[in-house]
Formats: sequence, C-alpha cells, structure tokens
Amino acid sequence: MQATELRQKTTEELEALLKELKARLVSLKFQLAVGKLTDHTAMTKTKRDIARVLTILRERGIKL
Repeated sequence: MQATELRQKTTEELEALLKELKARLVSLKFQLAVGKLTDHTAMTKTKRDIARVLTILRERGIKL
C-alpha cells in the first residue's frame, strides 16, 4: 500500500484497515509457527503496512 492511497481514506477506514492488518499478521504468525507459511515476505509487508497506517493516524492526531 502506498502512503498516498492511505492519506485519501477517512480515519474510520484507516482504523478498520488497521484491525484487518493486525488480524492478518496474527494469522501469518500462526502459519509460520505451524510451518504452513509459503510467502515469508508477507509478514514484512504486513508489518510495514501497519506502520504506515499508524503513522498517518498519528499525523492526523497531531493536526487536531
């Protein structure tokens, strides 16, 4: 996900996306523990997406 795409979303959409990304990360961690994870880069990408969303939410919090 690009930061420009995320900045166009509303705060509510970003919070929903954050919940979805965190759930995906938990699922990926479980798959890794069980040995079923095939794409190991998915964890890194998901963590970076979470960081992007949190950064944008933080920026909006400062502006308010």
